[in-house]
Amino acid sequence: MEVRAVAKNTGISPSKVRLLVDMVRGKKVDEALAMLRFTKTPTARVVAKVVKSAAANAENNFQMSPSDLKITKIFADEAPTLKRFRARARGQASHILKRSSHITIIVTEQEA
Repeated sequence: MEVRAVAKNTGISPSKVRLLVDMVRGKKVDEALAMLRFTKTPTARVVAKVVKSAAANAENNFQMSPSDLKITKIFADEAPTLKRFRARARGQASHILKRSSHITIIVTEQEA
């Protein structure tokens, strides 16, 4: 059975999140959390929080053992972008795009 958790509108660009998402894809939940704990980037906290949420959903809603869970699918999609501008020389303006992302994690119980 697949159990999912989603973090929406995180204030982190999808390209930064995808670096960590690719690192933990296919790993067991315990192993993924250990990898994220020792990763220096602040984005790792957000990804770890979603992994913990998926594990908690599996444990509480479907009585799955957290030690048997494996990350089968994990991806970061684009969320709405905030469009801002910054004043430039001679009365001009330049665009600033503040990107955000949706992080989705799907875990399944690994057969022993």
